[in-house]
Amino acid sequence: MTTSNIAKKYIKSRFNSLIFMKFRLATLLLIGGVTLLTIIMVAWFTGIGQIDEFFAQIHYFQENPPMWVQVPTDNSKYLVLPTILLFLIAQGIMKISPTPKTWSRLLVVGILLGLTIRYLSWRSLSTLNLIDPVNGIFSLGLLGLEILTLSSSILLLFLMLKFKPRRGEADYFSQEILDQTFMPSVDIFIPTYDEAEFILERTVIGCQAIDYPNKKVYLLDDTNRLEVKNLADKLGCEYLTRDNNAYAKAGNLNHALSKTNGEFIVVFDADFIPTKNFLIRTLGFFQNQQVSLVQTPQTFYNIDPISRNLGLENILTSEEEIFYRQVQPIRDSSGGVGCVGTSFVVRRKALESVGGFVTESICEDYFTGIRLSTKGYRQVYLEEKLSAGLAAENISSHAIQRLRWARGTLQAFFINSNPLTIYGLSLIQRLSYSQAILHWFTSISTFGFLLMPLAYNFLDVIPIKATVAEYLYFFLPYYFVNFTVFSWLNYRSRSAMLSNFYGVVLAFPLAVTIIKSLLNPFSQGFKVTPKGIKSDRYFFNWNLAWPLVLLFGFNSISLWFNLSKLIDGGWAVTEQAKSLNLGLFWNGYNLLMIAVALLILIDVPKPDIFEWFNLRRVVKLRINNQTFWGVTKQISEVGAEIEINHKVSSNLVGKNLPVTLKIIEEKICLGGKITNIEISGEFTCIKVRFEKVNLSEKRQLIELLFCRPGQWQKRETPDELKSFWLLLRVLLKPRFIFERKPQEKAMEVGQF
Repeated sequence: MTTSNIAKKYIKSRFNSLIFMKFRLATLLLIGGVTLLTIIMVAWFTGIGQIDEFFAQIHYFQENPPMWVQVPTDNSKYLVLPTILLFLIAQGIMKISPTPKTWSRLLVVGILLGLTIRYLSWRSLSTLNLIDPVNGIFSLGLLGLEILTLSSSILLLFLMLKFKPRRGEADYFSQEILDQTFMPSVDIFIPTYDEAEFILERTVIGCQAIDYPNKKVYLLDDTNRLEVKNLADKLGCEYLTRDNNAYAKAGNLNHALSKTNGEFIVVFDADFIPTKNFLIRTLGFFQNQQVSLVQTPQTFYNIDPISRNLGLENILTSEEEIFYRQVQPIRDSSGGVGCVGTSFVVRRKALESVGGFVTESICEDYFTGIRLSTKGYRQVYLEEKLSAGLAAENISSHAIQRLRWARGTLQAFFINSNPLTIYGLSLIQRLSYSQAILHWFTSISTFGFLLMPLAYNFLDVIPIKATVAEYLYFFLPYYFVNFTVFSWLNYRSRSAMLSNFYGVVLAFPLAVTIIKSLLNPFSQGFKVTPKGIKSDRYFFNWNLAWPLVLLFGFNSISLWFNLSKLIDGGWAVTEQAKSLNLGLFWNGYNLLMIAVALLILIDVPKPDIFEWFNLRRVVKLRINNQTFWGVTKQISEVGAEIEINHKVSSNLVGKNLPVTLKIIEEKICLGGKITNIEISGEFTCIKVRFEKVNLSEKRQLIELLFCRPGQWQKRETPDELKSFWLLLRVLLKPRFIFERKPQEKAMEVGQF
């Protein structure tokens, strides 16, 4: 064995030993923490010495809190005045500044931070119920869950104090690209594992259509499929494969990195299609030698499963919108941009300086960004939709994706790229990157909040000891102002009312994944999100639903008992009744959220694997040697639906009749057959299925549907009142009941 091989073997053994030590340490800390908590609780239960005295002392302070967390008794009739004043101030700020500006954002964030600190002070110094161990455990547990959630919110608010949009810079830097004075070589990587050919085809065509001459497109096939190689040959792009699948996507990208030499690398997931101006808008930033990576947002050209299952297509924004509109710009300002694995450009020199894409974790993108920051490189987030991909197409795929993200992010605790410990990051960068880790722990809080109101009734526990006056004075201002400005702060990407049920859907599996990841972080490898799925029936995901079904049942029983006790007590305003009122409200709110979450778990049929776009284009039709003019209502890769502006005789057209179609503006000529005809009054609607589309026509069609600059626009979420009405409408008229066709088969019950 040579000296170099011995050295490599030694380094590898040391690395494995280090990973094992970190894994063992994290596991011991977790088990040790649980053990210590158990010992304290047992000691308290049994009244052992100093432990019992310690909790008695805390209880004394709770009964005699500082003056500044007490309700003013002499002005009790003005208790709602702070809420009203702050609400009016918030409304005034939003009226003057419809979108957050520097001054308005700072003012609102300052108010929220102050209210959050005030609320936490009241909760921790005045509301804990430590009268006995059972009440104490639930009271302290609830406070802990709240602190876990609020810690993520406080950190985000703190980082929000600094905010820097990049569109103006993109306008400025793009001039050198347009003038061709800055024209470095670019390699475009499209990693693929088992995606369907039709998905890969449009991605490659979209990448080839990017308006930039000095580029090469590489299809990185990690399954060594002959059909994918043939596709690359047909489309005229480079094809790369390797002998094994080591390190999954990261390994695939690193292999391509070693086989190419472009100055810059662009990565698109196999289902993401760029607009033609992608490089014009992003590449100019790299004229600054300190910029290592430019990340753009993800958006989707299909309807996400949550919106589709609820019947709220084109009303709800996708779950990722709040991350790309609010969180990423915040992290950009703090030097902690999150690389999201697709739709980004990276400088080869910088990437090679950190050893390529990180292979320690299944979230190679996130940790590669961290590594680049430790070398002093800057990363930029351009909040401009320059590509679009396929969102998860059913709720099972959605869950696979989210659980993978959670598991990969939490692997930070066991690898060298841990943002809490890695050398080279500033404090603000550590906070920014750590917020991504902390975010996943809030799912434990969400699941705990679903369980907590059950303690009111089944265990006769009161976790929060507070009067109605205290709720009005301390809780109401905090909650109501947060509720009011939530959508404004995230640039109308999500309303507060609609945001909560997103967390409820996967609260239990995420909580389990977090615990599993801390105990055994590398037990599962990279699991690809299935794409190109179609179905012809409703499908209930029982494996994801059963915890919610149990919670719905228990909360329903608890609500009934709470109502019975309240009615039997004659609605008396006693301490017990006040506490029950909170349990009553909490049960009702949980039932609403769980009911919506259960409807989300009923996947609706998706019979077509191709997406149809509401795209209006003037077309010229040739049918039976006669010419007609019309406008497209919908168009896809495989067909079009066209309105003809006058009535056509039914004997002139018929199903399967050949038709020639020309899209005037784009000068695309296509042949096909008529598959459906609807005649209404003076208008005729014809559905055409394209046939024998050659490669040139396919390129034109893909560019029309996916690659037009500026086509992926932002949508605004409904306001809070409309959001509440939407939730009620969904519950009163569930899609799987009222939109089913008589011939549809019975709903299947399946597993995740």
